[in-house]
Amino acid sequence: MSSPRTSTPSTTTGTDLLLYLLLAVAGLGMAGGSLAWLFGNLTNAIAGSDPWAGYRPEETLLHPERVWPHLPQPAQITGCYVLPALVLVATAVVAAKVWLRYRSSPSGLATRRDLEPLLAKQIATKAIDLRPSLAGKKPKDIAPDDRGVLLGTLTPGKDELRSSWEDVILAIMAPRSGKTSGLAIPAILRAPGPVLLTSNKAARDAYTATVDARAEVGTVWTLDPQQIAHAPQIMWWDILADARDLAGARRLAGHFVTASVDESSAGDFWSTAAANTLTAFFLAAAQARRPITDVLAWLASPADRTAIDLLQDAGFDAVAAQLQGTVAGAVETRDGIFETARQYASCLLDPGIAAWVTPPNSLEKVWEFKPEAFATSKDTLYLLSKDGGGSASAIIAAAADAVMRTAVIQAERDGGRLDAPLLAILDEAANVCKIADLPDLYSHLGSRGVIPMTILQSYQQGVRVWGQSGMDALLSAATIKVIGSGMDDADFADKISRLGGDHDVRTVSVSTGESGKSTSVSMRQERVLPLDMLRAMPKGTAVLMATGIRLARIDLKPWYKGQGAKKLGAASAKATAAISERAAAKALRQDDFTPAA
Repeated sequence: MSSPRTSTPSTTTGTDLLLYLLLAVAGLGMAGGSLAWLFGNLTNAIAGSDPWAGYRPEETLLHPERVWPHLPQPAQITGCYVLPALVLVATAVVAAKVWLRYRSSPSGLATRRDLEPLLAKQIATKAIDLRPSLAGKKPKDIAPDDRGVLLGTLTPGKDELRSSWEDVILAIMAPRSGKTSGLAIPAILRAPGPVLLTSNKAARDAYTATVDARAEVGTVWTLDPQQIAHAPQIMWWDILADARDLAGARRLAGHFVTASVDESSAGDFWSTAAANTLTAFFLAAAQARRPITDVLAWLASPADRTAIDLLQDAGFDAVAAQLQGTVAGAVETRDGIFETARQYASCLLDPGIAAWVTPPNSLEKVWEFKPEAFATSKDTLYLLSKDGGGSASAIIAAAADAVMRTAVIQAERDGGRLDAPLLAILDEAANVCKIADLPDLYSHLGSRGVIPMTILQSYQQGVRVWGQSGMDALLSAATIKVIGSGMDDADFADKISRLGGDHDVRTVSVSTGESGKSTSVSMRQERVLPLDMLRAMPKGTAVLMATGIRLARIDLKPWYKGQGAKKLGAASAKATAAISERAAAKALRQDDFTPAA
C-alpha cells in the first residue's frame, strides 16, 4: 500500500538538477575550449612563430604546448587560460544582471522591467513632457527631485521609484508604519514647487522635520488656530474670499457640515437645512465685505433681517427668499435649523480661532495669505488642527480646498498645468481635512499639476467620511496607491489580495509504494499576496499599486536614512524644543492672569 506525501520544494527535482548540471559543464567546456583556441592563436600571432592552429578546442584547452610548441609558456597560460577566464566571468556577470532585470517574477509581483515607467529614465522623460521649464533637457540631466514624488525603492534593490507630476496618490497606512517619515516628509523636503500639509500633530512630526528646510526655499505660512505648534499669528486668511458667489458660499458651508457629521448623516433634513442657512449667511457676509464672525450674530438672533437685506441688495433675491422662508417658518423647525447651524459653526465662537480668518486691526503686524500667489511660489503652508468636537478642521479643510482650486485656476491661465507642481499632502485627511468631494477632485487635479497625497490610517476611516461608494471612488481615482504594514481590516486586505491576482506555483508530489518512489509535478494557483503576508509586512515596507502595473513590494525611504539626515534631525529637535518653550511661556502667561484662590 502506498503512502503519498506532497511537498512544495524548489522548482526542480534532483534528476532535473543533475541534467542541468551536466549540460552546464558541457557548455562551459565547449565555450572555454573555443575561447582558448581563439585567444591562443591571437597570442601566438603576436608573440609566437607557429602557424595558425586548426580548430581543436579540447587539445587547445588541455595541451596548448602541443598546438603551439614554440610559444613561450607564460604566453600560453595568458592566451589559453587567463583571457578566456576573464571573458567567461564578464559574460556571466552581464548575463546575470540581464536575467535579474528582465526575468519574470516567480512570486507574481512586479519586476524591475514592469516598473520601468516609475524608474529614473522614463519618469525623467515624462517630467520633461509635463514641465515646460525642463524642455530641451536630456533625461539624465534632470535632477531626481524634479522627476516626481519619491515613493521608495524596489524590493530587493536600490532603484528609486517615483510617481510622475500628473499622478494622484492615496496612502493607507497604519500608525507607526512609516507614512509620515517614509512618505510625507521626503516628499515635502524634495518638492520643487509649493507645498501644503495638513496635520493634527506638530512636535516630532512632519512640521518640525521640514519647517526649517522649507524656510530656506520660500516663505513658511502656518495656520495654527488651535495652537498645535503654539505658532505666533503672523498671517490671516480671508475665509470668505471665495464665498462671494453662490457656489463658493455653498462649498464653504459644506466644509463646516462635513467637519461635524459623518457621511451617513450629511444628507438628512437638519444638516441640509442648516447648510442652506449657512450658505445664505456666508454669501451675505462676503458680499458686504463683513467678517465671518457676523454670521455668529445672525445665527444667534433668527429675527435679525440684516443678512436678508444684504442678499437683496446684492441681487440674490432667491437666496434671500429662501432664508426668509426659513426664518418665517414654524418656530420649532426654525430653531432646530438655526441650532444645528450654530453647532456647525461653533469653532468660530473662539476668538483665538476666529482671529486667523478675520481681518486684523491696523496695529497688528499680520500678513494676508493669498492662495493665488501661493500657487506659483515655492512657499509652504502648514494647516494644523485638532480633531474631534469643536475643532477647527472646517477651517483647515476650507483652506486646503481653496488652495487647490485656486491652483487649478492658475494652471488654466498658465496653459493647462502648473510648471512647478503644487504638492498637497493631506495627512490625517479623515480627521482634519474632510473635503466632501475629494474623490471627484482626484479625477482632474493631477492633469493641472496639483498633486494630492491623501494619507489615511485605514480604509474604514475613509468610508466613515466619504461613504463606501465615495471611498471606492477615491481608491479607483488614485493612480498611485501605497498600502502599508499593519493592515487589520480583513475585508480591505482581501480586496487588495484579489487585485494582486493569482500566480502558478509548481508542486512536486512524491508517492512511495511497493514498486518504489514515483514523482509527479503539477501546477496550482496561489494568491500573489495572501492575507497573512499583507498583514505581516515589516515596518518600512509597503505594497505599491500603480495604474497599468502589477502590484509591487517596495521599501520606504525614510528621511532619517537619507542625505543630510543629521542636519535635519538637529533642526527637527530644535523646532520641537521651540514648540515646548512657546507652550511653557503660554502656560506661564495664563497662570499670571488666573485669579488667586
